[in-house]
Amino acid sequence: MRAPNSIDFWRGYALLTIFITHVPGNIFERYTLREYSLSDSAELFVFLAGVSLRFVVDSLSIQPLAVALYRLGGRALTIYFAQLIISFLALAILAGAATMLEQPYILQWHNAAAAFEDPIEAHIGLVALRYQLGYFNILPLYVVLMACAPTIAVIHRLTPWLVFPLSLTLYLYTVATGFNLPTWPVEGNWFFSPSAWQFIFVLGFLLSGPNGYARLSPRVKKVFFVLAGLETLLGAAIALGDFSPDPANLPDPKLFFLFDKTYLSPARAIHCLALACFFGGAFTYIQRYAGPLARYFSMLGRNSLNVFCVASLLSLCGQVARYAFNGRWEIDWLVLGVGAAGLGFTAWLTEWRQRHGGGRAKTAPAPEKA
Repeated sequence: MRAPNSIDFWRGYALLTIFITHVPGNIFERYTLREYSLSDSAELFVFLAGVSLRFVVDSLSIQPLAVALYRLGGRALTIYFAQLIISFLALAILAGAATMLEQPYILQWHNAAAAFEDPIEAHIGLVALRYQLGYFNILPLYVVLMACAPTIAVIHRLTPWLVFPLSLTLYLYTVATGFNLPTWPVEGNWFFSPSAWQFIFVLGFLLSGPNGYARLSPRVKKVFFVLAGLETLLGAAIALGDFSPDPANLPDPKLFFLFDKTYLSPARAIHCLALACFFGGAFTYIQRYAGPLARYFSMLGRNSLNVFCVASLLSLCGQVARYAFNGRWEIDWLVLGVGAAGLGFTAWLTEWRQRHGGGRAKTAPAPEKA
């Protein structure tokens, strides 16, 4: 297994905080990034997914293009099947909780009612990714992004200068028009618009390359660090003050000025980049003074897909537990403890299987610095 590094550490941090925030109302939710920032762990996770894609694409650069596309397409397919598995397991958890607690209302949680009232159309929608359960809608976005990864890799290999303009154009069009994918059989749209969120994904891909942030001079990096610090403080003040622009007082297109998560409004994207710039170098100090914490989060980040799937299911179990025990603070501690231990065990078991030949090694190591 590769040594702890900043990419894996922050990805592991994002995974644990996603688990915590997916158990709404718990006492630890107030200490997560979402409470002190315009952006949250979702932006961080997608940005780092783009960073990871760059390392994979670079590691495959010496291989024929067809081989690289095959590997990237296989990853997208793996994530797709993972989404199906955890969605079906989530429905089973909700059905079991409703039966054991004798509370049929639980079957309506998180947009799940259609799966029980109209199972034929709902299951078709699940397979087509057009029907998504609440709190289980990040992986569909990830599936689309990784399905686009071969296209990004081809453009990057043939005309690398074209990647950013294409991504920016699609992002601006989406924010200007509100374009999104529809859901079915439940009417609505995707919680994460893929055509908007691809922008932060591509930025992670581009900034982590040799011609990205690393190429800047130390003086320019210092300027960006100061600006990022100011933006971080501004975002924290806005979040703590619970300020949000009034859509009625905003010019069109309004999504450019709102703090909208579905369409990754510019304020959220900029704040995510500021956080990455300001805290990117903190891993060195965390590893020096809190080694066990650095190793734990890095282990989670090294095995992000398995950990994310388990985190999604454990967070749903945590919601059921809080409901059954009326949200007692002791249950919050138990949920956090079981969750943190469960995620750590999942990561450890994944690596144990890889060391003993039960899994495939990673395609490319992450660098020591972000």
